Amino acid sequence: MLYFLTFLWLIRTTKSILFWVYLWQLKEYHIGKFVDFFRTEKGKKVILNKLLFVKLLILLILASIADKLEVIGNILIYLIFIIFLAESLVTIKNVIRKKLRIPVLTKKTSIILSFAASLELLVLSLLFSFDLHLLQFAGILLILDVLLPIIASLLILAFQPLTVILRDQIIQQAREKRGRFKNLLVIGITGSYGKTSVKEFLATILSEKYKILKTREHQNSEVGISRCILNDLTEEHEVFVVEMGAYNKGGIKLLCDIVQPKIGIVTGVNEQHLATFGSMENLLSAEGGGELINSLPEDGLAILNYDNILLRKKGQGQYASKIKNIKFYSMDDEEAGLWAGNIKMEKESTAFELFSKEGDSAEFNLNFLGVHNIYNVLAAALCAKKLGMDLNAIAKASNKIETWQSGMQLKKGIGGLNIIDATYSANPTGVIAHLEYLKAWPGKKIIILRCLIELGEASERVHKEIGKKIGEVCDLAIVITKDRFAEIKEGAGDKAIFMEDPKEILKKVTNFVGEGDVVLLESRLSNQLITGLAER
Repeated sequence: MLYFLTFLWLIRTTKSILFWVYLWQLKEYHIGKFVDFFRTEKGKKVILNKLLFVKLLILLILASIADKLEVIGNILIYLIFIIFLAESLVTIKNVIRKKLRIPVLTKKTSIILSFAASLELLVLSLLFSFDLHLLQFAGILLILDVLLPIIASLLILAFQPLTVILRDQIIQQAREKRGRFKNLLVIGITGSYGKTSVKEFLATILSEKYKILKTREHQNSEVGISRCILNDLTEEHEVFVVEMGAYNKGGIKLLCDIVQPKIGIVTGVNEQHLATFGSMENLLSAEGGGELINSLPEDGLAILNYDNILLRKKGQGQYASKIKNIKFYSMDDEEAGLWAGNIKMEKESTAFELFSKEGDSAEFNLNFLGVHNIYNVLAAALCAKKLGMDLNAIAKASNKIETWQSGMQLKKGIGGLNIIDATYSANPTGVIAHLEYLKAWPGKKIIILRCLIELGEASERVHKEIGKKIGEVCDLAIVITKDRFAEIKEGAGDKAIFMEDPKEILKKVTNFVGEGDVVLLESRLSNQLITGLAER
């Protein structure tokens, strides 16, 4: 019994350690993002669940009367045994079905997992070295089980100082290498949304004239950007297009210190990541462009979204006092340096004309989805124009932009269904824009989404606005998380339903829609759901 109990504890404890390392890695080892996860319904269930209360009740009984009543003690041992057995069987089942959540193996996670495994064996060795009664042994294992989230998190955090040292070394090496490329033009792109698409569009357009290096997918942090410089930057590159992301005040400044941008593009700012920044002031400093613009040289160029009210005010006031050369782009306001007009949105393409204050114009007919992506073209086009390309050349180069670069892809689904895949990322502005795009489609319209996270105090209001938009556009909204479902339903009414089982969602969708209808997949959804809807 003793050895079997130990074996079961090892299985479920190893699974739990893998999960906590996975979760910390998913949240980029950022304490704010990690803590914010536990404000969600899913996060609360990870900690506060019925099984935990059962374990705590067993420990409470153990601490009070189990040593006095042998019969109850034996019952408790068997209860602990059954719990560990059940958890171990679930773990084995998930391994077989490849559903076990494990971290991506990196040097950091490999070291943490190796240390954790050694700690497991050390604990067991110490327990076996003492002459413990089986009930005492089982009780200690249960205590360790309950405390494991705290122990695992402390272990991970204990490695952070070493991680910071290694990170600083990588950053310093990247900074030194960047410093040797005196003629390299660096374009930094930040904002609460649209960063990736602007980076992709701009790199595609500028590739017609320059040798371009761009940061890769999800490579917008200090370590990611530094690795891009160390691994990919060569003498042949003339322009380095850098996507910049941050979760704290000072984060964008650090990235600017590494890459030394001469041009800064700020795509727009909203409440996304407000929870991690702590205040709108901090958010505006980083994603709002303050730190990027402060880092530009005197002869640098700042490009801002004129239609984003916060950026317009900053660009006409505070930012204008820091840098002379500020240019704006807009969807329809001629006060901006570049604006769009004559917009025609089709299901699979968007046509429009760009106009500049210099009097030139050009027609664009691009294979991407949604009017909101015109903003990303405007930002890229304005930058390219300032680097010597005329609008006609930019329009021609833009024809090489691929659909995936826009963050939305049109796919064929089962039974002739149209699938709009917008699962790359999600933010309030993007969700509203994607819903607006659905208006171009005939037939029934469904959106499947999870509630947005890291919105802080703005979360309630934002989800009500999303719900209202859903009510205007969609025939059905399937919300897969409960966090702000009530707020979405308040705006969407009976059109909004809560479902989290992928199989049940697939059944609901296939029974509700038919050939030619459209489903919008918003935010990160399970692969089981995405592949289940895809055409076979």
